Amino acid sequence: MKDSQSAFSDRSGSQTASSAVEDDEIDLMELIRTLWRGKGTILLATVISVCLGGYYAIGVAEPDYQSRATLTVEVQGGQVLDMESVMAGASTETAALNTEIEILLSRRILGKLVDEMALTEDPAFNPDLRDPSMIATVAGAVRGLITALIGETAGDEDLQGPRNKAIDLLRDTLTASVQRDTYVFNVAAITNDPDKSARIVNTLADLYLQDQVSVKFEATEQAVTWLSERVAELEQEVQQKENELMAARAETELVSPEALAGLYVQAKDLRERLEEMHARAEGAEAEVARLQNLANTGDRRAIVEETGDPTLRQILSNSVADDADSEDLFAQRLDTLIQGARNSAERTRSQANALAASYQTLQQRIDRQNVDLMRIQQMEREAEATGVLYETILTRLKETTVQRGLNQADSRIISEAIPGEKVAPRTTLIAALSLVLGSMIGMAIVLIRQFMHNGFRSADELEGATGLPVLGQIPKMPFKAREGLIGYLHDKPTSAAAEAVRNLRTSLLLSDIDNPPKVIMSTSSLPGEGKTTHSIALVQNLAGLNKKVLLIEGDIRRRTLNEYFHDIPEGGIVTALSGEKPLHELVLHDDRLGADVLMGEKSRVNAADLFSSDRFRNFLDDLRHAYDFVIIDTPPVLVVPDARVIGQHVDAILFSVAWDKTNRAQVMAALRELESAKLKITGFALAQIDPKGMRRYGYGDAHGAYGAYGKGYYDTT
Repeated sequence: MKDSQSAFSDRSGSQTASSAVEDDEIDLMELIRTLWRGKGTILLATVISVCLGGYYAIGVAEPDYQSRATLTVEVQGGQVLDMESVMAGASTETAALNTEIEILLSRRILGKLVDEMALTEDPAFNPDLRDPSMIATVAGAVRGLITALIGETAGDEDLQGPRNKAIDLLRDTLTASVQRDTYVFNVAAITNDPDKSARIVNTLADLYLQDQVSVKFEATEQAVTWLSERVAELEQEVQQKENELMAARAETELVSPEALAGLYVQAKDLRERLEEMHARAEGAEAEVARLQNLANTGDRRAIVEETGDPTLRQILSNSVADDADSEDLFAQRLDTLIQGARNSAERTRSQANALAASYQTLQQRIDRQNVDLMRIQQMEREAEATGVLYETILTRLKETTVQRGLNQADSRIISEAIPGEKVAPRTTLIAALSLVLGSMIGMAIVLIRQFMHNGFRSADELEGATGLPVLGQIPKMPFKAREGLIGYLHDKPTSAAAEAVRNLRTSLLLSDIDNPPKVIMSTSSLPGEGKTTHSIALVQNLAGLNKKVLLIEGDIRRRTLNEYFHDIPEGGIVTALSGEKPLHELVLHDDRLGADVLMGEKSRVNAADLFSSDRFRNFLDDLRHAYDFVIIDTPPVLVVPDARVIGQHVDAILFSVAWDKTNRAQVMAALRELESAKLKITGFALAQIDPKGMRRYGYGDAHGAYGAYGKGYYDTT
């Protein structure tokens, strides 16, 4: 047993690695097999769903009838007068058509429909008139209680009033849609009365058309009122602007734009003369400066040459050297010339200044008249624009007044609604949906049950999870009290349970052909998994081979074997180990069992210490010679360490796993505990199998004594 740790470690390690890979993938075939095994659940859920759907469609649901009317939107351009800007027709764009549908189903028009047909008196549209159902009564009572407890006021639903409730319910019964690529839209109503559906649709269509005419008439009246007020205002404004224009013309000196153009020409001539006069003045001033500079030089000959004056030339030619009189005469004549040039320059400059003043006066006059002209022209334009606007508004007022009697709806009815046809409940559709829904619910139940399942329902699952063989699959045995086990095995030697134990015995003995086990330990993860039942059944089956067999109660803490046997001798395994009495005085021989039984016994020594002693090992060595087989029923592995201690001295370990009960984590934890003690189990016994449950989970064709094919071979009474 101690040498088997590496084999278990390798197998469990490879199994863990394989599981890690498989967990990342969905096994489609396993999914299909799971659904197939749960086909009964799926079929049952499907049948129930179809029955419920059929019952609802036929016996519960009230029939609904749909009635439909067809309307079209008139294309623009059919007005008698061009009044588009006053009251335009409906647009035929898709958005505009959808807008018309929203108007058709608006609360304003639906409110008119409620009032027209007195729908507040109809229980279908006034919940207060209906006979209260049990659910509504309970809900109302609960709501009233909550309101009383927390002191809240009535909710929005209570404040809506019957009319608003009727509008909401009416809106839920109506549908409208636009026919593709047309100007046509349909409106339909669904109620529980075919005639009522038709009346609702036809009345709604009439109210919609009336509303269009009413809206146009109101818009026309508003336009007439506004245009009349605007005409009166514009008339006064035109008169005022004409008066202001006349006053402006009277107070200005401007004759005409042509006269202003003449002033521009005059100013141009004056500006040219002024430039010429400035040039002459600058020339005269330059001449005065030149003469003054010549006088300052004192060179009389040069002065005569520069001035060219004949008088100076005569004086210079008649004068003699150092003649004071001639010099004075020359100087006087030069001063006369300079003064003459200076007087001429001053006169020219005065003329230029006078001309500049005249030009400035003329320019100011031009600027003033230009401003006056622009102001008068602006006033003329404003008066003209106001007059044009007045004429336009006056013309539009006359057209709008005529339009009062020409308003028509933008839509018309193509097809009125007739008594509705039944549209719900659609029995075939409900049955189909119920079939699909039932199948989905059934599959969900099967998959959820499989997903949440953490136990083992077949030998393949147990072997796949642990990598160790399953030696036997034992069904539940039909006895109520524990004392009935031996009687059942004795009286039913051909039962399915007895045959399963035989299979277990055969597999256990053949687990090591060269060295068949003689000392066998039976254990499990937790209490209640059938290990004691297997121990007793295995002892009874081995004794049937004419072998000498001993059953030892290794669970000296609980000591449950006394519930299976009677006339139990005093003493037990503790006394046998102590040597106080010989073994033959301590064992119980049960004729029905055909074997000896050594009962457990309370000990002051810890059980694990007791089984770890050399006395226990020597005791088992003696039993190997005295008996053909020794079966030891030990405590669960996860509860106390006794099984790991006893397992050090046995030839084979039989590990019981309760069918569909012991979860995988508990089994793997127990195997790890045994592995830590360098022990490896010989095989599993899948215990307490429920044949009906196996068939319910779809394992009815699996191998084992509970298989469906075994009915003809086993005693089932």
